[in-house]
Amino acid sequence: MRDGFPDFRLGSVLATSFTGTLSERHGNAVERIPTPQRLVDWLNVSGLAVDSCTPAQLDLARELRESIQAVATAAALQDALPASAVQVINDRSAQGRAAAFLTAEGQRQWRLSSASRVEDALGVIAADAISIIAGERDGRLALCASPTCRAAFFDTSQSRTRKWCDMNTCGNRQKKARFQAKQRNPGSAQ
Repeated sequence: MRDGFPDFRLGSVLATSFTGTLSERHGNAVERIPTPQRLVDWLNVSGLAVDSCTPAQLDLARELRESIQAVATAAALQDALPASAVQVINDRSAQGRAAAFLTAEGQRQWRLSSASRVEDALGVIAADAISIIAGERDGRLALCASPTCRAAFFDTSQSRTRKWCDMNTCGNRQKKARFQAKQRNPGSAQ
């Protein structure tokens, strides 16, 4: 944890990891990018290095985050996609300047414009969201089974039946709650 801020919850899918910068949305919400510098930190950890961020750029990032969450939630529930959220994602994707490069290890890596603007990083995140929501990648969008979380995540497990956005947090909490309930009522949960 840096400077008293909660740790980042990083996953393998950029767009849904970005939505995870606000967790416990239906409980005691945890904001993981409360300041412009924290957004810079998250982008750097996520391979989208930028030099600085203004409060206005942080607002743009949060608007994109909430739009991805709204669209991913609708897609996971097979509901109509909210038009205003789709527009935000499309706008951020169009405004970013970045290029995909292939590494020697065969991995895709993003390079932002030489100015390394936050808008360029947001464009990459928006493009990633578009690829998973459009069904271009192998996996499925799902919602965390934790009633206080309900984060959208991209399930790439073999069976596509994953329940938790993160087994180390939401999954462990639910397992612990079940265990404690069994301890209180030994014969009832068989």
